[in-house]
Amino acid sequence: MMATPSAPRPEWMEEVRIYRNPREREKYDNQAELFAVINTLQHLEKAYIKDCAPAKEYTSHCSKLLVQYKAAFKQVQSDEFPTVEDLMRKYRMDCKLALERIRADRPITIKDDKGNTSKLIAASVAGFITVMDKLRLDIRSMDELFPDVKDLAENLSRLSLLPSDYEGRKKIEKWLTTLNTMEASDELTDTQARQMVFDLESSYSELNEVLHSS
Repeated sequence: MMATPSAPRPEWMEEVRIYRNPREREKYDNQAELFAVINTLQHLEKAYIKDCAPAKEYTSHCSKLLVQYKAAFKQVQSDEFPTVEDLMRKYRMDCKLALERIRADRPITIKDDKGNTSKLIAASVAGFITVMDKLRLDIRSMDELFPDVKDLAENLSRLSLLPSDYEGRKKIEKWLTTLNTMEASDELTDTQARQMVFDLESSYSELNEVLHSS
């Protein structure tokens, strides 16, 4: 005779909370974001090794993920996790390919030879993300933005695969000129910051279209 399954206990149906206050919740949210970036990087590395991701597309996405990793790890780094290896060890993350890429701090397609196209692509992608992230964090002072915008403009000017009618170069040069006329402590207005984010997003989107069609 089969035994009748017992009804689940009420305590089994209760939601288990891993945090006790907003501070702990933010801590685990930050760890979850870092976990997601590392896992995405791991899958991207596997896709490239299996020849499922074109080199230029891989370079673009990998560069973006490495920038996101740095920002995410800053939110998690502590006495408990002084290095990313410590976090991966505690949570038993088997992401050796991602860790190798993080340690190298560049996509596998980027070599050490000067003038490498992939290196310029990676630097341009990182430049776009860095400036857009700063603006979204309400960082608007000339001395905070100018060095990154200058580097971005220089990298785009050297990227020979971009067509002559690529609008991104003109837009970035326009903002470089604007910042160059300001004092170090001057800040962009709300309108200027909003327009700059729009110009950067459209230029970055256009860059990705060129990379994916090449």
